[in-house]
Formats: sequence, structure tokens, C-alpha cells
Amino acid sequence: MDLSAATVDQLHARFPGAEFVAGDVRQTGFPDNAFDAYYSWGVFEHFESGMQDCVSEALRILKPGGYLFVSVPMDNLRHSIRDVFRGFAPLETPLRFYQWRLTRAELAREMLIGGFEVCGVHPIHKQHGSLRALHHEFGMPYEWKLTKALSVLLAPLVPASFVGHMVLAVGRKPLDGARK
Repeated sequence: MDLSAATVDQLHARFPGAEFVAGDVRQTGFPDNAFDAYYSWGVFEHFESGMQDCVSEALRILKPGGYLFVSVPMDNLRHSIRDVFRGFAPLETPLRFYQWRLTRAELAREMLIGGFEVCGVHPIHKQHGSLRALHHEFGMPYEWKLTKALSVLLAPLVPASFVGHMVLAVGRKPLDGARK
């Protein structure tokens, strides 16, 4: 499912045997208890009002015992340190909302509030997070071979809590279907 009908048309052209639907993940139109699993990669964080409309709709359309796999950008330790050093001076130009970044605990809380049992929450994409750190904190261009090589070397050494780019949560709809 994608909000853009043009994107769905392109997907149909590229993958004619697969089913794609244009629509809003907050109100899918699918029947209750229709799916065994729901996979969302970098979508729920783009709603300024928060994630709960997405989480609630996922709970509604999943069968009891069904799984929700959701990833969102991670608010990691690197971001926290950078924000402290940037200070909190007023902005000359207001920023346009783009996305939320969540900590592991915040994503788990969103899942619990939405009625899911939380099976696990894990930072992911350390190499990409290392690449972004080299670019944003040290000014190294993404396209440099040295930047890419350093990100490969740093990723296994630096804790995920410091550079994880995304956080992945796995939730399970209660077997009785009730909200917890």
C-alpha cells in the first residue's frame, strides 16, 4: 500500500504478479482480522499527529496472534549529543515537519499504547548510521570511498545505541484480539 497512485502504478508495471493498493495506512479499508503479518518500513513516523492512527489500524486488520513489524528512524545517542552542543536557540525560519525519531523505549511504548504485545525492539542499520555520523559530524561526503570504507569498519565497533539509524519493533496482536 502506498499513498501515491503513481507509485502503485509503477510497482504494478515492474511487478505484474504482485498486488499493490493505493491508500492511506491510517484507514486501509481492509476488513478486520484480515492479515497474519503487517510490515511497515519507514512509514509510521511521517504523520505529524503521531503514530497511533497507524498502529491502531494495524491492530484492527491483523488477525489475533498476528505480527506487526515496524521500523522508524532511531533517536540515538549521537543525535542527543549533537543536539546538546547545538543548543536550543530560536529558529529564524520555522521548520516543516518531516518525521519523528524515536528511542527504543518510545517505540515500545507506542506499540503497547496501541494494544500490541511487544516481542522485541532492536536498533538496526549501524553501517548506514555510521556513514551518516561521518557525514554530519565530520563533514565527510557520502560518496567518498574513504567515508564508505570507514563506515564499514566502524559499524561493528560502535554500539548500536550510538549510531543505529533505524529501530525495528516486533509486536503481536493478543490472541483474544482485545487491546491491552
